[in-house]
Amino acid sequence: MQRLTGALVAAAFAGCVPAVAQDYTNKDYPNKTVRVIIPLGAGGGGDIFTRALSEELQKRLGQTFIVENRTGGGLNIGTRACGESAPDGYTICVLSSEPIVYSQLLFKSLPFNPEKDFEPITNLFFNTLAFAVNNSLKVKNVDELMMLARKQPGKLSYSTFSFPLVHYMDGLKKKYGVDIVRVPYRSGNEVMTALLSGATPITLLGLSNMVPTVRAGKVTALAVNSNVRSPLFPDVPTLKEATGENYPQSWFGLFAPAGTPKAIVATLHKEVVTITSDPVFRQKMYIERAVENAVDTPEAFARFIHQDRATARRIVKESGVQPQ
Repeated sequence: MQRLTGALVAAAFAGCVPAVAQDYTNKDYPNKTVRVIIPLGAGGGGDIFTRALSEELQKRLGQTFIVENRTGGGLNIGTRACGESAPDGYTICVLSSEPIVYSQLLFKSLPFNPEKDFEPITNLFFNTLAFAVNNSLKVKNVDELMMLARKQPGKLSYSTFSFPLVHYMDGLKKKYGVDIVRVPYRSGNEVMTALLSGATPITLLGLSNMVPTVRAGKVTALAVNSNVRSPLFPDVPTLKEATGENYPQSWFGLFAPAGTPKAIVATLHKEVVTITSDPVFRQKMYIERAVENAVDTPEAFARFIHQDRATARRIVKESGVQPQ
């Protein structure tokens, strides 16, 4: 009798397994609200892109995609929230190169494993960054800014989310013998508010955050961190042209918690490819916002991240920064 009962329980349990798998992989996905985590505050370039993409996913898949801004901890709080979520397709996240590539080199310990806790879906875009200043500084190029900073040691401040550009600024300050203080912010929107008010008059921030203000002449773009000049601002030189040095572009990609079923990853990837291939979306979210389309396959994105980590290790080693 005991053997028979055990057999019946085993059979019943076995019968449940396909049902669970089917719930994760069937054509009904998604059948409830999908949470989209971004570890940055509202209003910045990454947040605006995430909301536009989520809106299109909602239209195409027929379920609500709600964006959740989880800020703080050097982008690590929101990244952890994504990595710890159930791998069922109902939490996805938009993460930049900072938490995925640099955080493990800059922190002694992390509440997540960037190499094991996330499923790459696709890169979304390379973020062209602008070296820009408040017009009150009355400088037109990097050399003029450095000369001004030399006259005002410790009085000027800058902001950036990109560690490579922190390293770049450290090198620039050493080269010119100046003291410009870095100020941290939670979102591109906060950075722009500080830039426009003059509270933090220098920034290295996504050009997408400042296209209208540069066009309106409210801030001055001194250079862009890209391989070629931006077609929106062809008169603005690249960092290589302006200072002789260039740094890797930052990027934003779409991820899911590790273990998310391949069928769901494939569904999301397919929809993102369709959305980002649409001429209207491309014009509005890529061309007009001065970012470079980087959509690729999950496999290609994973290989790219691996290569980018090697670049990050070199940059961090050169910087001499010790993990905090």
